[in-house]
Amino acid sequence: MAGNDLVHVVDDDIEVRKSLGFLLATADFAVRLHESATAFLATAPDKIDGCIVTDVRMPGVDGIEFLRQLRSRGHTIPVIVMTGHADVTLAVQAMKEGATDFIEKPFDDNALIDAIRSALDNRNQAPAAHPQSTEI
Repeated sequence: MAGNDLVHVVDDDIEVRKSLGFLLATADFAVRLHESATAFLATAPDKIDGCIVTDVRMPGVDGIEFLRQLRSRGHTIPVIVMTGHADVTLAVQAMKEGATDFIEKPFDDNALIDAIRSALDNRNQAPAAHPQSTEI
């Protein structure tokens, strides 16, 4: 595991935080648990390592607004959004705000772990260039 394979779990539900913390630790990730987006943003350094897994529905700053605030502060850290109340509109909104992935609860543990590994593996890659076609 690289030193920056850190996963920040941001969820207002203590049981979800504990459960995800245990799951991710057993998958060899370094984990930090945060009780709210507000608490995370209040203590966030200028450069945030790793990736973030956040719930959508939280009191105060919800997951979508959390994404907006991270991006407005210049953070490019990958963010995986999870929710038990998914619909297409919400998923599209999360992706437009810069989410790396959108996962519905309840989710398969391996699906979440794979999404986190993918986010961490791809975080430093520039978006793929779209070559222009010269054909008419």
